Amino acid sequence: MKTFSEVEYQRPDIAKLSQAIVDYTAAVKAAASAEEVYQLLVDHKAAMDEYTTMRGLANIRNSIDTRDPFYAGEKAFFDQEGPKLNLLLRDANDALLASPFRPQLEEKLGTLFFKNMETSKRFADERIVDDQIRQSQMTQRYSKVVATAVTTFHGEECNFSRLLKYMQSADRDVRREAFQAWAALYEKISPELDEIYDELVHLRHGMAMKLGFPSFTEMAYLELQRYDYSIEDAASFRRQVREVITPACEKLFARQAQRLNVDKLHYYDEALFYPEGNPVPQGTRQELVAKAQQMYREMAPEAGEFFDAMVEHDMFDLETKPGKRLGGFCSSLHKYRLPFIFANFNGTSADVDVLTHEAGHAFECYLAFRAHPFVELAFSTSEIAEIHSMTMEHFAYPWMPLFFGDQAEKYRVAHLTDALTVIPYLVSVDEYQHRVFEKPDMTAKERRAAWREIEKAYMPWRDYDGNAFLEEGGFWMQKPHIFLDPFYYIEYALAQTCAFQFYDGMKKDRAKAWEDYCRLCRAGGSLGYFQLLQLAGLRSPFEPGSVAQSVAGVLEELGV
Repeated sequence: MKTFSEVEYQRPDIAKLSQAIVDYTAAVKAAASAEEVYQLLVDHKAAMDEYTTMRGLANIRNSIDTRDPFYAGEKAFFDQEGPKLNLLLRDANDALLASPFRPQLEEKLGTLFFKNMETSKRFADERIVDDQIRQSQMTQRYSKVVATAVTTFHGEECNFSRLLKYMQSADRDVRREAFQAWAALYEKISPELDEIYDELVHLRHGMAMKLGFPSFTEMAYLELQRYDYSIEDAASFRRQVREVITPACEKLFARQAQRLNVDKLHYYDEALFYPEGNPVPQGTRQELVAKAQQMYREMAPEAGEFFDAMVEHDMFDLETKPGKRLGGFCSSLHKYRLPFIFANFNGTSADVDVLTHEAGHAFECYLAFRAHPFVELAFSTSEIAEIHSMTMEHFAYPWMPLFFGDQAEKYRVAHLTDALTVIPYLVSVDEYQHRVFEKPDMTAKERRAAWREIEKAYMPWRDYDGNAFLEEGGFWMQKPHIFLDPFYYIEYALAQTCAFQFYDGMKKDRAKAWEDYCRLCRAGGSLGYFQLLQLAGLRSPFEPGSVAQSVAGVLEELGV
């Protein structure tokens, strides 16, 4: 493969692909042996890899510059054609599921492969095709609105990502001003965000009703393949967080207020861990990538091989740029079996976090792609996927002097603290979404009130210094997942409790912990959630007392 920038984009021929799917379906029905069906499946998946590679390429390049009309149009093309193509894929899957050779195929591919196929049928339905297309249009509109929102701060044109750097300034007046500018920017676009989200809520609720679900919540759980835990289990986990982690965070934030010598810790103080300023990484984008390459080469042979491939093919877009989508993510180009890391460097420690967190996702992709014949088997549910990413952050600690010099230990303590104190926010986002879809007709004002109530329960230390927009509950808007990936957020909290278990393990026997971690990564999505936890030697976060057990070592280390 060439470098990412050299990969040629070509819009798929949907008519040709559609006919190929129809032919594949007929061939599966007529096949005379399990071996014949398997070879048909191999060829079909190769054709779909071509399609998904172009779709992934269009999505990444649209994210890099949401203002680019060409890739905005190509993303719209996939959003338009995807739901229609899914109807043909549903028929193809039906043929495979009904094959008399399914038992032999299950022995080769596992039962979960077929269970996920059965689940996908529920969402390939003519009744919701137009709704799915409209949902994609609204999420694309959301991404562009937040990506192009800018304000002038201290003479610099800043988007949300650039303002975050100023919100970590050692000068409290600068932090406060940056916070006010950040909040004002969200308040300015809030009417449009309210409008977008209101339509998304009603679209999603409507699709659930058409498909016969009691609510969108139940639909989302199935769509996310949450076979092993329920809505009630999630509520029980959130309760453990509130009872165990929230009190510990209150102590940590009280200690932080003393450390910063402020009478009252406001929101814009939370991100500043040390009064003299947080550790910042040393080096340009190219230098940070080179340091990451050294780290992964020294970490383990398989880690070095992975990152060398990423560098060779330049599978990164890391700098903040005008019109670029917010946040960071790991994607992949299926045809080439290579992951891609997208980020918005802003000159803070978050830049290094990306090179460990998103690289954890990418490392799993790299290993699992090479361990399984089909990409579906390489991708686990997000509850497991976030273990890959968060655990890699902890494995990277010994190499932090490369990035932070003599500030490395300060970074490690701040990072470990943040990994704990963010958990109440993570479950707040989850509870908020449950509330929203319990009452999909809530007004924008009622949704904000619901957020503020939840926020006070899980994060009682949170203080917005009188900012009216945030005090009434506007903070929920800053989380893209709520708009783009409904109900995808509790996974981060579930995964962090497991990553803490790995962290405890690596302090006792790093080689064993790495072996367990790589075994989990290579397994990809070939097994269910609980099976994968067992494979890695991890406790389920849903077991009574599991949260307290998982964070005990971290609380001891942090002295709370």
